Amino acid sequence: MKIGLFSDTFYPQINGVANSVLILKENLEMFGHEVYVFTTTDPKASNNEKNVYRMPSIPFASARRLGMFYHPRLVRFIKSLELDIIHTHTEFSLGIFGRAMARKFHIPLLHTYHTIYEDYTHYIVKFRMLDFIAKNTARKISANFCNSVDRVIVPTEKVRDLLSVYNVERPIFVVPTGIELKKFANVNKKSATVQNLRTDLAIEADDQVLLYIGRISEEKNIAELLLSLRSYLAENASVKFVLVGDGPERNNLEELTKQLGIDKQTLFIGERPWDEIGIYYQLGDVFISASQSETQGLTYIEALASALPVVAKADRCLDGVLQNDVNGYVFYGAEDFVQFINRILDSERKKECLSLGAIQSVERFSATYFARAIEAMYEGLLDEHKKLYHVS
Repeated sequence: MKIGLFSDTFYPQINGVANSVLILKENLEMFGHEVYVFTTTDPKASNNEKNVYRMPSIPFASARRLGMFYHPRLVRFIKSLELDIIHTHTEFSLGIFGRAMARKFHIPLLHTYHTIYEDYTHYIVKFRMLDFIAKNTARKISANFCNSVDRVIVPTEKVRDLLSVYNVERPIFVVPTGIELKKFANVNKKSATVQNLRTDLAIEADDQVLLYIGRISEEKNIAELLLSLRSYLAENASVKFVLVGDGPERNNLEELTKQLGIDKQTLFIGERPWDEIGIYYQLGDVFISASQSETQGLTYIEALASALPVVAKADRCLDGVLQNDVNGYVFYGAEDFVQFINRILDSERKKECLSLGAIQSVERFSATYFARAIEAMYEGLLDEHKKLYHVS
């Protein structure tokens, strides 16, 4: 098949959508398909990308980019490709362009709904009294786009239920995004690379590490983690909280750690290259998060693939991912959050059992399984389209 993927974000940007599109492209190509990515320009992008076409763009909210909604040269090129399937990954510029191309050239159209935009309206609306209007608008934009495609793909039941509340009437299919498991499983915590990294970060040999990897932003709810850890870190000098990532809340949260008196044990080390991220998971003893804005939470799955027990705040995206006393714990408040961390860090045997459970729990999230599931959806929709239009 000839497949067109349209996304406002793509490698080398570091986020769940960019990673998902990259993994899908690479695996579909391994299956023998021709895959073309249409995305935004990025100053960090390589000049030697295979079948990646970038439209002029400008920086937008939350470190994203907004591309042109139409590009005549690319229209002619897309026509010449004779694509079999178009798969959009955004409801905005490149998604709108991809949908226009599907309509213009009568190409079957699938859409993956990656982001719950009503959780991100604070980047645009600075006045709380207008937030309700912004959230309602975000819901309508999401519903209108999803109702304009042939099929909708979502990563979890949580998102399918949400789109039903939005009154999305198109067929919705749950396909969890996969990850390259080997990228995380093939790194040894005791390797010289990891040990040198610990030394560079002034993490002592006997220190235990609570780890967070992701955006340092309001919707990730990191302040709740810091407030919950205040007394615990004060009582456990050999425990460090390491945050890998960057974002608009970093300065505010660094100031908060000073106010709480835990700045010496809290390390904000900034964004790191995606190709090296597997090494950073090996810094941790426990992966922690209080985010409520995830559609799937790929960092949880990456942590589990890295043999890290996960302690995360209850959220429906964790259904079928996090199992209490098997690969980590779901917490509801500060008291059980600290209790679960204690349970893991105070017992090497418990940590080893949860680490083994973590590895065993992620097999179904492999990149190959994910891409095969999407491939089957493409084939089914293409057959349906051929019958409908009597195409041989």
